[in-house]
Parts: sequence; structure tokens; C-alpha cells
Amino acid sequence: MAAADVIVLGAGIIGVSTALQLARRGKAVALVDRGEPGRETSYGNAGLIQREGIVPYGFPQQFGQILRYTLNNRIDAHFHWRAIPSVSSFLAKYWWHSNHARHQSIARAYAPLIEHSVSTHAELIEEAGAQALISKHGWSEVFRTNAKRDHELREAERLKREHGVAFEALSADELAAREPHLSKDFTGALRWEDPWSVKDPLALTQAYVRLFEKLGGQVLKGDARSLSKTATGWRVKTADGDVEAKDVVVALGPWSEVVTKPLGYDFLVGVKRGYHMHYAPKGNAVLNGWILDAERGYLLAPMNQGIRLTTGAEFARRDAPKTPVQLARAEAVAKTIFPLGERLDAEPWMGARPCTPDMMPAIGKAPRHEGLWFAFGHAHHGLTLGAVTGQLIAEAMTGARTLIDISAYRPERFNA
Repeated sequence: MAAADVIVLGAGIIGVSTALQLARRGKAVALVDRGEPGRETSYGNAGLIQREGIVPYGFPQQFGQILRYTLNNRIDAHFHWRAIPSVSSFLAKYWWHSNHARHQSIARAYAPLIEHSVSTHAELIEEAGAQALISKHGWSEVFRTNAKRDHELREAERLKREHGVAFEALSADELAAREPHLSKDFTGALRWEDPWSVKDPLALTQAYVRLFEKLGGQVLKGDARSLSKTATGWRVKTADGDVEAKDVVVALGPWSEVVTKPLGYDFLVGVKRGYHMHYAPKGNAVLNGWILDAERGYLLAPMNQGIRLTTGAEFARRDAPKTPVQLARAEAVAKTIFPLGERLDAEPWMGARPCTPDMMPAIGKAPRHEGLWFAFGHAHHGLTLGAVTGQLIAEAMTGARTLIDISAYRPERFNA
């Protein structure tokens, strides 16, 4: 039987970053997952470290907007009718927390995490030698109407004033100069200056894993459901035998419930599924930066694998078969604004984002078990918050002063 100081369950970007941050602090860490690191939800994101993402994605509050979503014909949101009964409790609480006053309060509590997103990744990226995977030119929202442009620019001004977020307003001509192969459908753009973009999210996770192993960490294949309590800590079964440790971190994203529920915790974590596909550009067309079509709800990203088209949220059971109708809708629109060529993937990729009703992750010690820690529920910001979450968990576990106050993310808000 092998021994470690800490077992980290889950090798997505949150789990890998947590394991790495612990290893950097001298802990012997076993990182356990049923598959290869970074191959699940962390593989298919938009590749953005969103320093501007202060305000988490809320549930629509206007009746007319909700009514339009019930038509179920949009790119930014889609749902399975059969799944609604099973997710209704989550959706009701998500809607309640998205009330304007509550949403603004949540954003203020969420802001400190976001504010350290780039800086904490920067340390790990340098140590891992992964600088070639990073673009530091921000990303852009493009607008089809002046009304939408003006509304988003006002919000950007507020975020700059209250949180120091930098942005640039681009006219239609300035946007065309930056993206000459984009269509002329847009009245202008909002370019967020602070975020970093990742050209290959899987490769970044793998670079972190290599650094983790260089520091003595172990990557093992095992089933998190085998976790059991021992007299001195925790044990999990792996392909290389049992591993025991005093502490365990649950960083299983949308699968965290396979560990938390048997231990008596109920986090009411919902799932927003998302899809992507890579494309070759036609001819000599070039997409220079990450582009969100703000009024349609899809994003184009110039990744190393090709131009990645990502969709919005699909509300469905986590393990239901793929239904990539949003991707088909997005592809049809995206081809009218940029010369996308052939598909480069055999089939659409799908991932599941783990979302809490109050839009903030669970980060911290379990209230009823010694040596049990939680780090999941990051919704759309898993990549963004990977490094800072890992640092906060590592600091809390080693008794250091945490970079920020983590009481707003405490698991007790769901489980007393």
C-alpha cells in the first residue's frame, strides 16, 4: 500500500492545479482519475483566462426573455424537456440567486477569485515552460446592434471603475482592421485587454502535469467511488494498488457527487453541457483573436487544432447522449461572418460544466469530516480559476494565510 500526504480526486484543470500547488509546497500528492488528465470538461473550453469575468452567468429574469428561451431554438441555451423535472430544483434556486440585487452581491464576492486568475496562472505557466501556449492580447465581443454595443460598454465602464478591468471600444472600422476576414455585419466591438487566451487547453493541463511529476507527484488511474475513510485518513483504490493519505481533495467537477453524496453532502450541483468543433479556414483567411458574437451566443477561437467554435449551455442530464443542435445552429451563423472551411473533428465534442445555484464554487474544508476538502462547481470558469483555486486549497491545507478570504466559497453554505 502506497502512502501520500494528499490524494486529489479528479485530473481536470482544477484537480491538476490543486495537486501542483500542493506539490510546490512540499506535499507528497497522488492525483487520481479514471482517465487521462485534462480529457474531460477541461479539454473543450473556450481557452480564456477571464480576468474580466467578474459577473457570473445568471439565469434570465425578464419574463419575455424566459419565454423566448422556451422556444428552445437558440444557440446560447438549449434544454432537454425530459430533464426539466430532475433539474427543476437547481433551476429554481439558480433563478432566485440571479435576482439583480443578489446577483450583484454574488459578483462582489466572486470578484477576488477572478482578480487573481491571470497572476496565479502566470506563475505556473512560467514554471511549466508553457509560454508558447499563451496569447496575451485579450479577446473581443462583437455587436450587431448599437443598443447591445452601448449596453455592454456601459457595463464595461462599471467593471473598470469598480474592479480595475481594462477594455477598449472598437469602431466598425477598427474591428475590420484587426479582423479583416470578419464580415461587415458588426457595428463595433468591446475588446477586453486583461484576459489571456490559451491556444491549447489540453496542452496547458498536460504541461502542469509534467511539472507536477517533476516535483515528485504521482498520477494514478483509479475510481473515486472507491474512496473510504480509515483510522488515520482516507484510502482510494488505483490500478497500482491502494493509496492512503491524511487528506483528500474532491475536484471531480460534475462527477463530484459520486463522492460527496455517499458521505452525506448535497450540493445541488447542476450541469451546463457545451459543445465544440474545430474547422479549417477557407483559403488564406485568418482569425487573429478570440471572438464572441454577442447577440448570437457562440465563440470562435484560433486554437492550435484549428478554429474552435463553441456553443452556449445545454441543460440536460449529465450523462445523456449528445444532442449537438446548438453546434449546428452556431455553425450556420458563424459561416456567414467568417469563411470557415471543413470540419476537422470526427464528431462534435461535448463537456459538462458543474454549476452551483449561487454561481460560486465550493472551495474549502468539509464541515463534517476531518481531512476532506472540496474544490468544484466552477461553472464556465474552470480554466480561469484553476490556478487560484489550487493555491487557495494548498494554502488552507498547509495552514498558511490564504491569498484571499475564502469564506464566501465555504461548503457550509450548502451543508451545515
